Amino acid sequence: MQNYINKLSGSNSKLLILILFLFCFSACKHKNVPNVSHIAMEVHIQRFDHDLYKLDTNHIQASLQQLDAAYPTFLPAYIEHIMNFGPYADSSKLVQMQTRMLVGNSDFRLLQDTINAHFPKLDELEKDLAQSFRYIKYYFPSFRAPKVVAFSSVISNYGAITIDSVLGVGLDMYLGKDFPVYAMLPDYPGYMIRKFSKEYITTNCIQVLSQQMYPGADPSDKLIAQLVNAGKHQYFLEQVLPDVPDSIRLGYTKDQLEWCMESEQMIWQFFIQQNLLYKSDWQSNMHFMNDGPSTQGMPEGSPGRIGSFVGWRIVQEYMKQHKEVTLQKLMDNKDAMQIFSQSKYRPK
Repeated sequence: MQNYINKLSGSNSKLLILILFLFCFSACKHKNVPNVSHIAMEVHIQRFDHDLYKLDTNHIQASLQQLDAAYPTFLPAYIEHIMNFGPYADSSKLVQMQTRMLVGNSDFRLLQDTINAHFPKLDELEKDLAQSFRYIKYYFPSFRAPKVVAFSSVISNYGAITIDSVLGVGLDMYLGKDFPVYAMLPDYPGYMIRKFSKEYITTNCIQVLSQQMYPGADPSDKLIAQLVNAGKHQYFLEQVLPDVPDSIRLGYTKDQLEWCMESEQMIWQFFIQQNLLYKSDWQSNMHFMNDGPSTQGMPEGSPGRIGSFVGWRIVQEYMKQHKEVTLQKLMDNKDAMQIFSQSKYRPK
């Protein structure tokens, strides 16, 4: 092998070096990913959307009772909170009437047909969720995987939700950015529609699980606390979704993420020079923590919710400085100022 390598020259030699570099880069990038193959985990997604579609509206009360028996946690929440039909009871005449109207509505049925065409099976999603659950179980031994239910919110922006021990996946919010109905609705600008694609499903599911496990910062908290909290959640996602691109996890385009990486020092100087870190003004802070086409005050090319990027980089630095800290200890640590000060975050 040594003699063979020594004989390579010119473009062939450069090609070999490039291949070796890419191999080493890939290995280095994933060197801290634990082997979780020994953790038993199986995910079976229940198709609530199918069962609701097939509901017998001629015997609505009996059909609701059967649906409730199959989805005792999810159905009441779906009726009351997602569809806003009021408190659930299978004997409620109002609930019966509204459910009958929903299931019989031609637009509802057409939407479900579209969902069925896009998601005839959910095998890949089941595999992806199972693998992520293995990582969560590895880092959090007491973690119990939720039941997973697929549903349609009739395009009400319920892409992923948690209800007690149930994880709900709103398939109607992942029909692709070119699905024409999205653009017809004024509540959904282009920067949101871009993320209504199936590659975001697993990330959104794990994100709501992490928020259920560790609720976010209060909007009235100082900006630095919100940055660190958002960064902790991004770091959590990075560890339990190691094969998902950073751009997907953060919700940025590739160009936006590249802009953030190249402009990291400038972004941080903006926060410092504007004396933003210790502000508790929620109206000011929301410009950096909420989603949007861009970040107010930042140059062209910046993404919305830039606070997630800054917080993620702070927490990454903290974890580099404290290799003894486990993911669970990080998430359990509620002292945002300690994490920030000990991170020694100073981008260059």
